[in-house]
Order: sequence, then structure tokens, then C-alpha cells
Amino acid sequence: MQKERTNTSDREIRISRLLNAPIELVWEVWTKPEHIKNWWGPNGFTNSITKMELKAGGEWNLVMHGPDGTDYKNKSVFREIIKHKKIVYEHVSSPKFIATIEFESRGNSTFINWHMLFETREQFIQVVKTFKADEGLKQNIEKLEFYLRQFNSK
Repeated sequence: MQKERTNTSDREIRISRLLNAPIELVWEVWTKPEHIKNWWGPNGFTNSITKMELKAGGEWNLVMHGPDGTDYKNKSVFREIIKHKKIVYEHVSSPKFIATIEFESRGNSTFINWHMLFETREQFIQVVKTFKADEGLKQNIEKLEFYLRQFNSK
């Protein structure tokens, strides 16, 4: 039975990317509401962040405004924050998942490893089918890359 719990590949989404920005900048645009609201979410979405307490046990509340006018309330709780290394948060509103984002400095670039683990395989399938979470995460990291470019051109 224990083996089932250790293999989570059927209920997770992973994406990695080498970002053309130093880790200090990547960390800042990830952890400051005035930045993250500009790139968070899939294409066409905007965000209102009402709370972002970047500490273990801190809340992160935001509303994602869909291109069709639908509002999606999101509530998360930060589980672990290690500056310039790792952010772990639990998305406590539905759909429930745990996201782990790891940051690694590579000179003037930053390697980011983003992992989302859903509670069950069924929930994972539902989220991917209904909300296209896999494509959404890909768009999210592309929006982050695009957002970072404005700082490189200065």
C-alpha cells in the first residue's frame, strides 16, 4: 500500500524554465503583490490581491478575473518560504493542491522548477479537463518570462 502514496506522477503538473533574470529580481516579482498581480494566471486573466503574507502560515488571497468576466476566488496558505530558494503554498480553496516553486541562481539567470500536486488523481484529471491547468501553468510561466523582460530592457 505504501508504494501507491509515493508515486504521485498521475496527479501532478511540473514545469521548469531558465529565466533570463537574476534571482533577486525573480524572487521580487514572485513575492510582491504589485508585481505578481501583473503576470499571474493564464492568458487574458487579471488579478486583485487582497492579502499576501509571505511567511509560513501566512495567507494569500486573490481574485482572478477571467476574460469572460468570471471571478475566481483563490485562497492559499504559505507552508514554507526560504528566500531565493523555495516557496511552498497550499491552495485551500477548490481545487486543493500544494504548489512548490524552487529557485536556483545560475549567474545572471534563474532556474525555476514549479510543481503542483493535487489531492487525488480524479481531482487532477478534473482540473486539467475543466480548467486546463496544465496549459494554464505553461501560460503562467510564459507571462512571468515576458514580465521579466521589461526589467532587462532598462
